[in-house]
Amino acid sequence: MYLPKHFVPDEAAVRDLLAGHGASALITMTSEGLVSTLLPFEYDPDTGEHGALIGHMARGNDQWRRPVQGEAMVIVRGPEAYVTPSWYPAKEEHHRVVPTWNYITAHVYGQLVVHDDPAWTEGGYAD
Repeated sequence: MYLPKHFVPDEAAVRDLLAGHGASALITMTSEGLVSTLLPFEYDPDTGEHGALIGHMARGNDQWRRPVQGEAMVIVRGPEAYVTPSWYPAKEEHHRVVPTWNYITAHVYGQLVVHDDPAWTEGGYAD
């Protein structure tokens, strides 16, 4: 994802986004191609080096059964909004302004770990 230097967030901002989001897109590459599912996730900051996203996928969704090639990606989206050029002071000066879209998003990469074990899910998600 392209990210200009002046928009690079600090680790605290990323943790806040991960802790406060709702559903996010899980994307995996399989032998049949890309697969994506919108899923609810919880962020567990205490699992692994950078934390983990813990999600639940319906048993009927076969994405969890398909072997993943490489890493999985979760696209986490935060608030977003249209920004009208009439808000820019430069509009009054030279009128050379354009609208924009402000947003917060994170692309989270890692290994997909599937737990198809009732004892594991009933006992919590700590490994």
